[in-house]
Amino acid sequence: MPVRIVTDSTCDLPPELVRDLGITVVPVYVRFGQESYRDGIDISREQFYKRLVNSPVHPTTSQPTPADFAQAYRELAKETDAIVSIHVAGKLSGTFNSALQGKELAATKCAISVIDSASVSMGLGIITLAGARRASAGENVQNITREVEDAVASTQLLGLFDTLKYLLLGGRIGKAKALMGSLLNIKPLILIHDGELNPVGNVRTRSKGIERLYDFVKNAVGIQEVGVINSTTPDEARGLRDRFASLIDASRLHLTGLTPALGVHGGPGTLGVAIRKKLSFTQDDSKTPQRRLPVHLPKLSLPHR
Repeated sequence: MPVRIVTDSTCDLPPELVRDLGITVVPVYVRFGQESYRDGIDISREQFYKRLVNSPVHPTTSQPTPADFAQAYRELAKETDAIVSIHVAGKLSGTFNSALQGKELAATKCAISVIDSASVSMGLGIITLAGARRASAGENVQNITREVEDAVASTQLLGLFDTLKYLLLGGRIGKAKALMGSLLNIKPLILIHDGELNPVGNVRTRSKGIERLYDFVKNAVGIQEVGVINSTTPDEARGLRDRFASLIDASRLHLTGLTPALGVHGGPGTLGVAIRKKLSFTQDDSKTPQRRLPVHLPKLSLPHR
């Protein structure tokens, strides 16, 4: 029986890829006060962003419950004897721990491997795709897990934010606190690396920020896959996607929207690119890939005051 792949709704994978590769997506919860919605199921992106801007109540998010994961695992266990479950960085969300608890709660004979992607959004999506393609090809769980681990080590995400307001309100700002003093004057760029938010620079205008995103991909060595993500600016995202078309095969270039669960923290105007690069090889054995990719930090300079 083929290995089945599970992820959560912060993966931002296009629905057609989820469908074609048979990926199971467990939704995160989005709450406006006492009203609770399953991310990507009970509230659309359009409905969410309109409400985010206009509602006097700032929304919150919560991870899927262990029972949610247990239910998904039990259902899949009826058709497979192995599951690989890949989730948003444990440093950013409790989803990974909830999946671990769900594994125990499921109490199934099915082998379940729960993996921390150390990423989010299409970074998690690209990592999930790596495993799903192997599973679709009928490979065993060991090969799939190895491929996922390679993808974790070689995937990075750079995001351009109109403001840090929503990251602050959502409590997900982490190291980006270094930029708080300039909230009203800059467009911050934040790199997701090793499961953390790392501020890597500021720009004064959105057009300059978009150029930084383009350079991030253009200057990457050994690029294997690219995802372009936006919350409310699809034309900008399409423009970036079209510019990347000369850099990578169309089948490995993805355009997607930022799901409501992440929009709570990113807000309107969020634009990002996720990349997966080839792992480097050791000098002693060219067939043995190193398990950590050097950090690809874009060369960004702080704006003049």
